[in-house]
Amino acid sequence: MPSTVILEKKKQQVADLAQRIKGSCAGVVVDYKGINVEDDTKLRKELREAGVVYTVVKNSILKRAAEEVGLNIDSSVVEGTTAIATSVDDYIAAARILNKYAENSKNFNIKTGYLDGEVIADTEVVALAKLPSREALLAQIASVVVEPIACIARAVSALEEKGGASAVETQEAPAEEAQAEAPAEESAE
Repeated sequence: MPSTVILEKKKQQVADLAQRIKGSCAGVVVDYKGINVEDDTKLRKELREAGVVYTVVKNSILKRAAEEVGLNIDSSVVEGTTAIATSVDDYIAAARILNKYAENSKNFNIKTGYLDGEVIADTEVVALAKLPSREALLAQIASVVVEPIACIARAVSALEEKGGASAVETQEAPAEEAQAEAPAEESAE
């Protein structure tokens, strides 16, 4: 039977991991077997630079911490070698980095993940990893917003080059005259 010191230490580990999971927006659980020290060091550095916390955990600790925060993880997740990567504010960083590594490794596998307190399957983690980064999405949105304005500017510029400012005024004048004539015609009838 474990001593009370060991039990207290494990309870603290469960509480710390549960708090970390609660405070994160996304996380990925992986089976890290087959990773050598050099690759592990590179992987950890890349995760750390992206603001992702990555730790190897005991399966029993992960299972209890997940239960404490209300995540219903499958029993197959808490078998074998297990590590968890959590991110406080980036939904995709951990998934992208770990998926990239898993694609190049035979034994390193994604087990599961979670988003905003909901468990997602390994296939969903892979799909999440393939989404563009936040910066790329913002750039795409900005281009969609700016494009219509740029089209109008190019059209006005082309009209001015074609006939000067008088061409723009000439095109506006017939439209105004047509609106003014329409009510006069109706009153004559």
